[in-house]
Parts: sequence; structure tokens; C-alpha cells
Amino acid sequence: QVQLVESGGGLVQAGGSLRLSCAASGRTFRTYAMGWFRQAPGKKREFVAQIIWSDGLPHYADSVKGRFTISRDNAKNTVDLQMNSLKFEDTAVYFCTIAGTTSRSFDYWGQGTQVTVSS
Repeated sequence: QVQLVESGGGLVQAGGSLRLSCAASGRTFRTYAMGWFRQAPGKKREFVAQIIWSDGLPHYADSVKGRFTISRDNAKNTVDLQMNSLKFEDTAVYFCTIAGTTSRSFDYWGQGTQVTVSS
């Protein structure tokens, strides 16, 4: 059974930084990509960033481009999200997710970690 465990959320002032980390375990498939989504109160879950496992190619939502950086550690099966210049509107629960090479869709999700940015 796939498990994704996020860590690193918290409270930070606007303009500050946080680093989220996600550890994957229990996989029985090859990883195609890992990513981060977020969901703010009263809003739909939205894409933040993803990274292709084989070559490390990242992709970002326009709203975080230039401020967030996604990275992966193949050996540790972890993916990190470095968040800089945080804004109030970045406040949300951040979810880690993983896609296998067969489906190439994000089928597994972590429990989420809260990020709160105070203005």
C-alpha cells in the first residue's frame, strides 16, 4: 500500500519561506512523477508543481513560478517543495501526490500539511 507522508508545514509571515517534504513508501510500481497540490478553504484543490522522476523536469503553476522550487531525491524516494516569498494567498493545505508510469495520473495522495501565511 502506497504511503505518502508530508512534513514541514507551519505558520510564516508574508515574504518568508517554508520547505515541505514528502516521503513515499510501499510502492509496487515505477514512479512517473511526484507533485504538490493545495486546497484553500472553500476552494477546489489546485495544482502547484510536479517533477518527472526520470529526468527531474519540473513544472509549476503560474501562481508559484519563480517563488517555489520542487526537487526530488530518487534514492530516498522523497520530493521537496521550497517555498519562498510566500504570500497570504498561498495559505492552504498542501498535498503530496504520486503517479506511476502505467497510469501517469496522480492516483495516490498524502494526508496534507497546513501552510498558513500571515499578512
